[in-house]
Amino acid sequence: MEEYIMKGGKPLVGEVTIGGAKNAALGILAAAIMTDDTVTLENLPDVRDINVLLKAMEGIGARVERVGAHTVKINGSNIGSVSIDYEFIRKIRASYYLLGALLGKYKKAQVALPGGCNIGSRPIDQHIKGFKALGATVEIEQGGMIDAAAERLVGNHIYLDVVSVGATINIMLASCMAEGKTIIENAAKEPHIVDVANFLNSMGANIKGAGTDVIRVKGTDRLHGSEYSIVPDQIEAGTFMVAAAATRGDVLIKNVIPKHLEAISAKLVEIGAEVEEFDDAVRVIAKKRLKNTHVKTLPYPGFPTDMQPQIATLLALSEGTSIVTESIFENRFKYVDELSRMGATITVEGNTAIINGTEKFNGAIVSAPDLRAGAALVIAGLAAEEGYTFVDQIEYIERGYEAFEEKLSALGATIEKVNVEDEKAIQKFKLKVG
Repeated sequence: MEEYIMKGGKPLVGEVTIGGAKNAALGILAAAIMTDDTVTLENLPDVRDINVLLKAMEGIGARVERVGAHTVKINGSNIGSVSIDYEFIRKIRASYYLLGALLGKYKKAQVALPGGCNIGSRPIDQHIKGFKALGATVEIEQGGMIDAAAERLVGNHIYLDVVSVGATINIMLASCMAEGKTIIENAAKEPHIVDVANFLNSMGANIKGAGTDVIRVKGTDRLHGSEYSIVPDQIEAGTFMVAAAATRGDVLIKNVIPKHLEAISAKLVEIGAEVEEFDDAVRVIAKKRLKNTHVKTLPYPGFPTDMQPQIATLLALSEGTSIVTESIFENRFKYVDELSRMGATITVEGNTAIINGTEKFNGAIVSAPDLRAGAALVIAGLAAEEGYTFVDQIEYIERGYEAFEEKLSALGATIEKVNVEDEKAIQKFKLKVG
C-alpha cells in the first residue's frame, strides 16, 4: 500500500500540462470496439480506470496495442464474447459503457454491474429505460450481471427523467447503429458527451446536438476506423487551479479548453483570485487570503460535482462563512471529517456544508474516501503550514490523476509517494525536508 507524504506551506509556482479527459476516454474506448477497423486514440490518460477498461476489452478479444503512454490502437474485429465479468471491472463506474457499445454492434451484451467511488446513489435505470426504448430486453441476473439483448434495435424518442451523463453516452452508443432516428431529450451537456459524439461521428455515425439538451441520432449499418485525440480533462485542470489558489501560488495550466472551466474560473475570481485565460491555457494567481462565497453543484455548464471537495477545501481556508450545496451525489461530503483533523471547521446538514474559514491548516494523517475527495486532501496538505500530511488510500486518486505527485513536485510542492510500511523512506523524506 502506498501513500502520499507532504510538507505544505509553499506556494505552487510554474507550469503544468493537463492530460486527456478520463471521463471522455472511457466512453470513447468503449465506442472504439464498435467498428471492425483499427482505431487510434491519442491524448489518452494513463490512469487506473483506463487501464482496467483496456484489460477488460482485451479479455473479450479486442486487440489493444499501446503506442507510448498516451496513444493506443484498438481493433474490435475479433471479439469473441459479449460477456464481461473481468475481476476489476466491477470497481470502475464506466464498465456500463460496454453495454451500449456491444448492444449497438452485436445486439447483445452481458456486463457486470458497475462499481466506482461510493459518492452516492447512481442508479442505471435511465440506461435501462433507453435500451428498452430501442427494443432491447434487459434483465439484472443474480450475481449482478446486466443482460441486454435485441433481435433488432430501432430508433425511438427517449426522454431522460433525470440528466445523466452515463445514460446519455450509453444511449448514443446503442442508438448510433440502430435502425432509423433516435431523439434523446433532457440529455446531459458535459464536454465529454460532446467528445464521445465527435468521436462516433469521426467513425461514420450521424449524431447532432451533442452539448445541448436534445441529441438526434440517425442510425448507420457500419462504423469505420478513425484517428482521434481526446479532449483535455476539465477536472484535472480545475484541481490544479484550486491548488494554485489554496497555496497562494501562480500556476499556468496548459492544454485546456478555457470554456470548459468557466464555472470554476468564475468562482475563483468571485473569491478574489486572478484568472487569466489564453487560447489553450489558464493562469491562476492568488497572493492573499481569499473571501467566502456560496457554491451549488449543477450539471454542466454549472459548477461540477467533481470539483466540490476541492473548492470546499479552498473555502475552508478563506475568510468568512461559505455554503456549499451538493445537488448531484448525496455522499460527497465524506472528506469533511478528514479535513476537520487538519483544522477545518465544517458542519454538514443534509446536502449542504456550512464552512467557517480558518486561518491555516495543520498537517495530519488522513484517508482518501474517494477520487476527488482524495485530491482535495492533497490540496489541504500542500496548504498546511505546520507538520506533515500523510494521505493514504491513494489508489482512489490514481484512478483519475496521472503522475499527480510528479506534476505537483514540478510546481515546487514537497510531496512524495512512499510505501505505508517503509519507515526508512518516511524518515528520509523528513530529513530531506528538515
